[in-house]
Amino acid sequence: MSLKEAEAQLCVPGSRFEIRKEVINGRELRTWASLPANVAELAKQVRAKHGAREFLVLNDERVTYEGWFRAVATLADHLVREGVKQGDRVAIAMRNVPEWPVALFAATVCGAIAVPLNAWWTGEELAYALEQSGSTVLICDDERFERVMNGDPEFADRLKIIVSRSSRSGIASLESVIGVVADYGRLPNRPLPDVDMKPDDPLTIFYTSGTTGRPKGALGTHRNMLSGLVAIDFIAQRGALRRGEPVSEPTPSVTLMTIPLFHVTGCAALLMSAFACGGKVVLMHKWNAVEAMGLIERERITSAGGVPTIAWQLIDSPERSRFDLSSLNYVPYGGAPAAPDLPFLIERELSAVPYNGWGMTETSGTITGHSAEDYLSRPDSCGPPLPVDDLRVVNEAGEPLPIGEIGELCVQGPQVVMGYWQNPEATGATFGDGWLRTGDLARLDEEGFCTIVGRSKDVIIRGGENIYAVEVENALFSHPAVTDAAVVALPHDRLGEEPGAMCLIAEGHEVSEDALKLWLRERLAAFKIPVVIRFHHEPLPRNANGKVMKNDVRALLLSDAMQD
Repeated sequence: MSLKEAEAQLCVPGSRFEIRKEVINGRELRTWASLPANVAELAKQVRAKHGAREFLVLNDERVTYEGWFRAVATLADHLVREGVKQGDRVAIAMRNVPEWPVALFAATVCGAIAVPLNAWWTGEELAYALEQSGSTVLICDDERFERVMNGDPEFADRLKIIVSRSSRSGIASLESVIGVVADYGRLPNRPLPDVDMKPDDPLTIFYTSGTTGRPKGALGTHRNMLSGLVAIDFIAQRGALRRGEPVSEPTPSVTLMTIPLFHVTGCAALLMSAFACGGKVVLMHKWNAVEAMGLIERERITSAGGVPTIAWQLIDSPERSRFDLSSLNYVPYGGAPAAPDLPFLIERELSAVPYNGWGMTETSGTITGHSAEDYLSRPDSCGPPLPVDDLRVVNEAGEPLPIGEIGELCVQGPQVVMGYWQNPEATGATFGDGWLRTGDLARLDEEGFCTIVGRSKDVIIRGGENIYAVEVENALFSHPAVTDAAVVALPHDRLGEEPGAMCLIAEGHEVSEDALKLWLRERLAAFKIPVVIRFHHEPLPRNANGKVMKNDVRALLLSDAMQD
């Protein structure tokens, strides 16, 4: 069955994949007809249907959908009484803990805009996002609280801070509002705040690093987030039809959440798709392959993945034979380059269905999806778009290119965010004509399958984490001994890419590689630190326009690595 035939059969009127046209921000787009209007409606629907089911698991902590809803309603009531109103920004800075989805929904059912912050950021990086977003409330864990306070102690006077899992005295604790996780089910049965929220009202600000070196806040709506509810299910059903199997109803999944919830992949794609079908989400504080396999066995995990690195570590682990991984049905991943042999190894070694896809912060997650036979037959592709989305490839002038030609990938659809928070210049450049200019270089085939071939933006993707070279270069330039610097992507067989740097040191100065790495650790998150820093003894190679020729820099670094 062709893609178009499968989509036509799945999207018939009255089905859960029915599509209708709506005018969004002045443009007629296709949308999923079955979506709730806002996150409050979704929360009520899921509670009514799945209240008794387990929702969140972290070690020995377990929360049902009913307990989660009561915690959301209680925290939302507290936020309203503290003065939070529609349009206010509420920041969330925590690792993957059960309190995270509580904080997300509690903030948004108030009509506020949730601002998930990268838990790996330094205090300075967290402080910038808090200031730029204009957040009035911060809900964080103890480690993030310490980082923020060390970065700028005056934040305690400028916004309300609620801290979870802390033994500190003199601070507002989350437990004083909603209790400990084990007691969520015994909280009072409160209603959600009565707030009028429309599908295209702002909902979230997810930060994505930009080529200016400062993060940009992608302003998403209820529709953007909720469009991900049926995406993964649709891709699975489309694949089933193409192989001749009947359409089936979605069954509750058991998802190992290895991706941070502060990423759109973790939040909009994985959490929301599990949430929609009453699935169980098993959280990990920190990724560890052996611990993950123990959880797959204990919790009967059906889906585990996130980025290619995780799949590789499960396959390569010498401990794998000790665990019963027979419950594992899907290994989904995206966000980083994947070796063409990975889907075949997943099928052979894990007896699971490989799933790859493409999306970005500005698309609220999934736009294309690729699994099973389609993936195995096109292992270099990231799949075709969802039927509500349009892709096109354009040249430098923005003109569409013929099928098969390489150009910049542009996207249009209901998941594309409104723009960048408080940044009209960047919004105009990226979203100006109604199409999102992704910065990725790609080609499309006759059936619509998309293949990403490179990136026009200077970005390194390390195990799913975006590292913008200019941000690291700026941190290097801030060292008094560095007069020139270039950061490039170096290949890695498991992480996809890693950052490497080359620096020119000012005459009369001395600095070691370890000293520069220490300098960077004080200014950047750990995943952004170059794995290698080499010193050039003459100006870095540049072209006639004065731009560093990064291919030459990469070749020099790789040559040094071979000599080592």
